Amino acid sequence: MELKKLSRQTAPYKERPVRVLQFGEGNFLRAFVDWQIDIANEKGVLDTNVAIISPRFDANSAIKRLKTQDGLYHVILEGIENGKPKRETRYISSIADVVAPADEYDRYLNYILSPELRFVVSNTTEAGIRYEADDVMADMPISFPGKVTNMLWKRWKHYNGDASKGLIFLCCELIENNATTLREYVLRHASEADLPMEFQKWVEDSCIFVDTLVDRIVPGFPADTIDEVKAGLGYDDNCVVKGELYHLWAIGGRGWETVKEEFPLDRAGLHALFMPSIKAFRDKKVRILNGSHTGMVPVALQLGCETVMDAFNTPAVNSFVNTMVEREVLPMIDEDPAELKAFADGILERFYNPYIKHYLKSIALNSLSKWEARNFPTVKDNWTRKGEFADFELFTFAALLSLYGPGSGFTPDDDAAHLAKINEAWDENDFAATVNKILASGIFIEDFEASVPGFGARVAEYLGQIRRDGMQVALDKFMDNHK
Repeated sequence: MELKKLSRQTAPYKERPVRVLQFGEGNFLRAFVDWQIDIANEKGVLDTNVAIISPRFDANSAIKRLKTQDGLYHVILEGIENGKPKRETRYISSIADVVAPADEYDRYLNYILSPELRFVVSNTTEAGIRYEADDVMADMPISFPGKVTNMLWKRWKHYNGDASKGLIFLCCELIENNATTLREYVLRHASEADLPMEFQKWVEDSCIFVDTLVDRIVPGFPADTIDEVKAGLGYDDNCVVKGELYHLWAIGGRGWETVKEEFPLDRAGLHALFMPSIKAFRDKKVRILNGSHTGMVPVALQLGCETVMDAFNTPAVNSFVNTMVEREVLPMIDEDPAELKAFADGILERFYNPYIKHYLKSIALNSLSKWEARNFPTVKDNWTRKGEFADFELFTFAALLSLYGPGSGFTPDDDAAHLAKINEAWDENDFAATVNKILASGIFIEDFEASVPGFGARVAEYLGQIRRDGMQVALDKFMDNHK
């Protein structure tokens, strides 16, 4: 069977105003945000298409693939619904353009100055929303906050400070107060670059930065079954993305009512929740779901597991994660225990989805910053509130260091400078010194040892056991000691 090329000549496409600028071309945004916008367009509650901007401004391979398909692709969702297996496929046509500003800056400029533009969506990872001094006035700022400041400055000048031309920012990065932090960095950039107070006031009063929390497991491109998938679609789709059926988008913060009115995904039957603040909801989700993922991965990888399903079919890993959540995570969340337990059970059940091959290696991306953001708060709370070590969480950190350390057989996909620091600090004959040097190297924002005295010694103990005995023996010993 000859497959059709996927393009606007071979598949339906409807022109709509581009009211959404999206920094991020990855699998998650396409299976989550662009999928929802496509449905909302179909339901008649939105009338907008999306222009994707390469977050680093470069024409990377994913950007190039999307361009060859005119931004068109399919989303395949699989899971268990009401106890029965379910699979659905959706053709996505909500992306109007794909832009790499490094090669096509004028097109990028046209979008950021467009009178139709209203929303900016981003997923630049946990490391994306960071402050880089003097990163504003050049056309090609390095950091995402620098890019946003530059964009808003150009827009403010173009419209002479028109209050109606402010933008709404929906950040999907998995950090606490994602959009609030972005707003703070933008204002800091503006102040330090001596941009006019009128501009800073416009950012404060005319632009809306709402924090969001996103939830959908997206394994991404189904490389292992792609021939079968393409045959089923009838298209040579090299941007197809797989995800689970479940989705949730919690949106909150100052201006949330305006966002609910202008971006009414809930009216399209989508699981979008609008609220004054997402803090409590976010803490619960990130600690239970994302923290479990991040903590489990280095343990499971060193036991030879390849996917989340493999990990949860391994009794030792299953028991370890469930016990960690029950003993260390849930008690630190202030919510009705019965409701919280039901919420956690629902989340952990999603790990057993037989249709989702969620590769641990993919989840391991940028695990250093992820562990600090997702897992350390639980460690800190257990110490602060109970005066106890969160030993399960500490074991996951030791497992992460072991995975990232020399001789593990694993090639981490993380910040190169951070990996170099770990290698420099490594001494297989002195794990206490190794851990202390890593903690003092500047990899992490927070001082773990200062917040939790004895943190380093405890981690070094577990790291030594893992390295000397191997993960299986070390894990078995750990579970025996924590019955």
